[in-house]
Amino acid sequence: MMTYDEAVKYILDIPRFTKKNDAQHTRTFLEYLGNPQEKCRVLHVAGTNGKGSVCAYLDAMLRAEGKKTGRFTSPHLVKINERIAVDGIPVSDDLFCEAFGDTYAQVKRMEEKGLSHPTFFEFLFGMAMTVFAREGVEYAVLETGLGGRMDATTAVDRPEACVITSIGMDHMQYLGNTLAEIAGEKAGIIREGVPVFFAETCPESDSVIEKTAAARHSFCKKIGKDAYEILGIENKRIAFSCANAYYGNTTWTLNNIALCQPGNAMLAMETMRYLFGDEGHRDRWREALAEVKWEGRMEEILPDIYIDGAHNISAVEAFVESVPKDGRGNIVLFSAVKDKDYRKMISCLCSRMDADLYIVTRIRDGRAADAEELGRIFREHTDKPVMVITDLPEALGYARQNRNGRRVWCLGSLYLTGMIKELIREDA
Repeated sequence: MMTYDEAVKYILDIPRFTKKNDAQHTRTFLEYLGNPQEKCRVLHVAGTNGKGSVCAYLDAMLRAEGKKTGRFTSPHLVKINERIAVDGIPVSDDLFCEAFGDTYAQVKRMEEKGLSHPTFFEFLFGMAMTVFAREGVEYAVLETGLGGRMDATTAVDRPEACVITSIGMDHMQYLGNTLAEIAGEKAGIIREGVPVFFAETCPESDSVIEKTAAARHSFCKKIGKDAYEILGIENKRIAFSCANAYYGNTTWTLNNIALCQPGNAMLAMETMRYLFGDEGHRDRWREALAEVKWEGRMEEILPDIYIDGAHNISAVEAFVESVPKDGRGNIVLFSAVKDKDYRKMISCLCSRMDADLYIVTRIRDGRAADAEELGRIFREHTDKPVMVITDLPEALGYARQNRNGRRVWCLGSLYLTGMIKELIREDA
């Protein structure tokens, strides 16, 4: 049996020797694993931004109902175990290794039969479903990896509900160059007769989801931007109320300051209402949501130092709307990967956020964008100081030393978010 480190190395090396497989391949893979997906009820979540938060909210409310839950999300920030959680807690190294061993054994059987090796994402998905079956999970919340129509998670044929978060421009090389095309890929998770709940984005994308649901005879509910009202932010928590009479005058709070999060919570809440009905749940859900802390989303990791996973233009736009406008001053620490539209992200940061120092760094990844190029683009869009410090620990140290009462916001890549979290843990 492989050690934990050997198992992780094997998984991380998978992209080097496999190719994209279709949904039928994933179904066959699940059959070799004993169809573990049939042993639990599945909530399937797709979308551009907010998927992880919606999964966390669903998971918390399901546990408040006394259900044993599994959660499969991506990417991880620091440790790969984060992708597979049972009852809200990432699996232990021992359980990770056991699931790896079971999955690896079946993959070898598949290869002996001439079947191709699962992809990186497929392999982890198989491990997750193996864990959930072994642990007796009642409800599994699954986040798509990319898109929806061709995603490995769509091999689960009959989820309890499909949930689609906001649609934005990201992964265009795979999903399409318009919001309608991208929405079509996300709407690919909608199954015949399975209810779908989605976040209002714009008529272009909303109509695609509604038409897909109608064609598949699925109950469809749009959670509009008027479904809730933000009441304010206090003590680093956002408070909101709901327009629906079911929720009454109750004030709901989230452990976050991002203005997009009440919409994500509402999407999860309305899904839960459909599944569990209207009676006797509200107070439990309110308490559960108030305790959710989804890492890497407007997360304060040190006093006045925040990390956010915004890595596409729609996420950056949502981020700048949430930055407090109280005159304290802001420092931006930024990095990105090559295949993102970082020029638009930088333009948005410079034009719509009041920052007086920009620090550009480079993440430790082969896909990293050149820091000097990022610095040049910042200088095209601002006359404020721009520092290029390619070494991340040095860049973070410079931001901390020169804070002078200002807030520091670190964003542009989930890789950056994870690496900063790891640096802070090492320093603790």
